Amino acid sequence: MHAAGDNRLAIEGAEEAQESEPPQRLDLLIVREDGEGSPFGEVDAAVRRAAGALARHPECRLGAGRKASIVLASDTLVRRLNRAYRQRDCATNVLSFPYQKPAAGAVCEEDYLGDVILAAQTTYREAVERGIEPVAHLQHLVVHGLLHLIGCDHRDDAEAAAMEALETEILASIGIADPHAAM
Repeated sequence: MHAAGDNRLAIEGAEEAQESEPPQRLDLLIVREDGEGSPFGEVDAAVRRAAGALARHPECRLGAGRKASIVLASDTLVRRLNRAYRQRDCATNVLSFPYQKPAAGAVCEEDYLGDVILAAQTTYREAVERGIEPVAHLQHLVVHGLLHLIGCDHRDDAEAAAMEALETEILASIGIADPHAAM
């Protein structure tokens, strides 16, 4: 991964939040592995918008100072990670790695949520195949990955339905149609 592609972003809470409510904040480190991201246009703004919508959602309120990394990677890297950590020898569109506290006595980053790794080529190809805007699909996968970092999952039908409904609400708040209706 190239440090030159790093871009730190701060996501502030909604302006319409009540004065007594502290602003929600999610600090992101966005990394483009080998320059990935060009087919999506303004990647940083798209990621910021999706993450901000998640941070503002009432079911996802994050305390101030929470952090995560979003990596736009090649399918090759995602395939290697998928094989190493999930024993699946294929690329997938998104992988999430929630932060795990180190052993007792080690320095701990309490505010760090984890890493979301997006496969750029797979994400773009899926969008084209489904007839949706690539940036909208990217934003959907950012939300999906971040939801995994805060504990949401889809191991069974009930969890999947709840997670899909939450994704749909979050994305609707930034003008993106239900991604599950198009599937």
